[in-house]
Amino acid sequence: MNKQELLNIIKTKITDKIRNFEHLIAETRASSNDTKSSMGDKYETGREMLQQEINNLQRQLNESLNQLSVIQKISTEPSDKVQNGALVKTDKGIFYIAASVGEIMSGNQKVMAISAESPLAKAMLGKKSEEEFTINNIHQKIINIW
Repeated sequence: MNKQELLNIIKTKITDKIRNFEHLIAETRASSNDTKSSMGDKYETGREMLQQEINNLQRQLNESLNQLSVIQKISTEPSDKVQNGALVKTDKGIFYIAASVGEIMSGNQKVMAISAESPLAKAMLGKKSEEEFTINNIHQKIINIW
């Protein structure tokens, strides 16, 4: 498995997400400007709802920017234990500890990209090949780490 290829896929997904949030924020702000009342009532319900939507989108944008920042610090060097940047194969699946972007395809292999902060990654952290762990009453054995 090529960790650099996986990392590039993750970077692309996060970058696309960032662009999408920036676009949505710009559209929502434009929409907010269109609804200004002639009386200047800044507490108008419709405008307040749009502002809440902008705040929500901004929060999601910041989360994505933080993910991109974390991703840019990840090394693609081989690893002998589970840590941030490790590619881990268990008897239940393949996990890339990088950022939480969900399932990605590498060739014909499904890889689940998870955050180092996720419960699954925390359960695996520091473990080596052939070690076992349990999360949510599901027992898994680490087969390989790259």
